[in-house]
Amino acid sequence: MATDVTGEDSGSLLPAVQPPAEPPAAQPVPPAHEQRWPHRLRFLAVYGLLGLALGAGIAGVAVFANRSIHPAPAWSAWRPHGGGQGAAKEIAARVGGEYRLPGGKQLVDVIAKAPSVSPGKTAIPIHYVAIRGTKGQQDRIFPISSSDSVQYSLCGLGPSCAIATGTASVARGRLVRREILELALYTFEYVPGMQSVIAFLPPKPGSQPQYVLYVQKSDLTPELRVPLVDTLRAKAPLPNAIPANEVRLVDTVTNPKVYSFTLSQAQQGDAILVLAPLAA
Repeated sequence: MATDVTGEDSGSLLPAVQPPAEPPAAQPVPPAHEQRWPHRLRFLAVYGLLGLALGAGIAGVAVFANRSIHPAPAWSAWRPHGGGQGAAKEIAARVGGEYRLPGGKQLVDVIAKAPSVSPGKTAIPIHYVAIRGTKGQQDRIFPISSSDSVQYSLCGLGPSCAIATGTASVARGRLVRREILELALYTFEYVPGMQSVIAFLPPKPGSQPQYVLYVQKSDLTPELRVPLVDTLRAKAPLPNAIPANEVRLVDTVTNPKVYSFTLSQAQQGDAILVLAPLAA
């Protein structure tokens, strides 16, 4: 008997025919607008960053233009052009020429130099300022040099630098201290590195110099933060015409900084300016 060729008999001589594999299901294609969305987000982010950068640039240009058109006010209408002790000499000449006595003569001449003393023909640099302690306080010693301190000598051109004309008075002494305050403010503002000013006051007629005004930059921090005209009027007054607000300021700032002085010499030869606070 013939065998059925289409049967599933295991003894069939023909291999079983496998049905063809089905192709993988096609993935759905997203709409075109969904395909473009990630790219659009990237473009929006880039454009946003560019916009921020452009805005910052425009703001910077606006600030620069505003500062160019409306620059910050200068600390003073005049300033020295030199540097170091040269600038101090310019300040001395400028400020010294502004202060006058009622008769029109200059109040004092101002000599600017590096801190030094001249007991003989040779100038000896002052290397230290020593302030005597009071009421049990310790003495304070400050090293100084020509790079951080300037010395002003106010000389009235009379004997021993006394003011040659007029009568000594409290008002005239206050005007001298106002001048020293102005000298110190210009110095600290415009001479880099200066930390202290030593100013020798003119003595009373018939006396020897005995007083010095010693002021450090830190003592004038409030005054250096504002334009000079907010502290002292541009035009120097006459002795009896100092405004009341300036009288209070000058007395408050300078009176505690006036000392009687002596000169000493250390064992190694350094000159020491010894300052004694005045009685209240």
